[in-house]
Amino acid sequence: MNSADGAPEAAPGHAPHQASGTPRPRIGLLGTGPWARRTHAPALAAHPGSEFAGIWGRRPEAAAELAREHGVKVYEDPDALFADCDAVAFALPPDVQAPLAVRAAAAGCHLLLDKPVATTVEEARAVADAAARNQVASVVFLTLRFAEPTAGWVDEQAGRTGWFTAAAHWLGAVFPPDGTPSAYADSPWRKSKGGLWDVGPHALSVLIPVLGDVTDLTAARGPSDVVQLTLRHTSGAASTAVLSLGAPQAAAGVGLELRGAEGVFALPDWSDVPGAYGRAVDALLTSARTGVPDPRGAEFGARLTEILAGAEEQLGD
Repeated sequence: MNSADGAPEAAPGHAPHQASGTPRPRIGLLGTGPWARRTHAPALAAHPGSEFAGIWGRRPEAAAELAREHGVKVYEDPDALFADCDAVAFALPPDVQAPLAVRAAAAGCHLLLDKPVATTVEEARAVADAAARNQVASVVFLTLRFAEPTAGWVDEQAGRTGWFTAAAHWLGAVFPPDGTPSAYADSPWRKSKGGLWDVGPHALSVLIPVLGDVTDLTAARGPSDVVQLTLRHTSGAASTAVLSLGAPQAAAGVGLELRGAEGVFALPDWSDVPGAYGRAVDALLTSARTGVPDPRGAEFGARLTEILAGAEEQLGD
C-alpha cells in the first residue's frame, strides 16, 4: 500500500522508530544455543540502529546467563518479550521457531528468522501467511545472501543471462567420521534432518535468485548424510547441489560454480558472519520502515521448505 505521495507505507504493528530523536526499534532474541551466543546476541548488541531489548530461552538458566553477558532483560515468557519489542530474532530449532514466529507476528513483531523457517510445508506456510496477514516485515538469515562479498556477487550474477548449468557443494564436518564434532553437534534437529535441511537452504538461496525457481528436482543419497539434488530452473538451466553435515574434516568445504554464455563464475570466499547478521537486521528494519517486502523474507523461506520437503519425500524419509 502506498501513501498519498506515492511512498510505501510502513508496516503496521510495532513500526520501528526512525525519526531523529525517537527511540531505536527494540529487538528481542529467542534462543540461547551456540548460534545465539556466537552470532545473534553479539550482533544485536553491536547493531547501531536498534536496541537489544532482551532474551527468552527454553532453558531459563542459559537465558539468564546470556542476558547478563549483554546487560539486557531476561524474559520468562515469550509473549512478554513480544509485547516489549518491535521485532524479534530467532535462534531456535525450526519446529520450535515456526509456531513462535506465528505468535510473534500476531503480536505485531517483525521477524528475523533462522533457516530453515520450518521443516514442514504446513508450518512454513503458516509463518509466511502470519507475516502477510499481520503486515509485519520478515527476513530469513541466509548467510550467503548477507555476507560480503557473496551477497554482492549473487546480485551481480542475477543480472546476467544465458546460464547453462551450476554446481554447488556445502560439505560440513559437524558430525565428522574422523574427528571431533563441532559445537553444533548437540543439536537434535541437525542429527535428525542432516545436511539437506541445515545447509540446503544456503545452496538454494544462491541458485534460485540467479537461475530462477526450481521446476523439477531429483534427490539421491550418498555416504553418511550426503544428499545430492539435481534441479531444473525456470531459466532452463540445470544445477546440482551436494549437501552434508557428516563430511570428513579434510573433505569439508563450500563452493558454487556457475557456467553460461558469459563465462564461468565461482562464489567468492567470505568470513564475516556477525557483519552479515547486522546487514540482515538492516534489511529487516528497512522493510519494516518502508513496507516493501524483502525478497529473502518468510515467503522465500516457505518456498525453500517446499523444495526441501519434496526432496525428502523422494528420499523416503
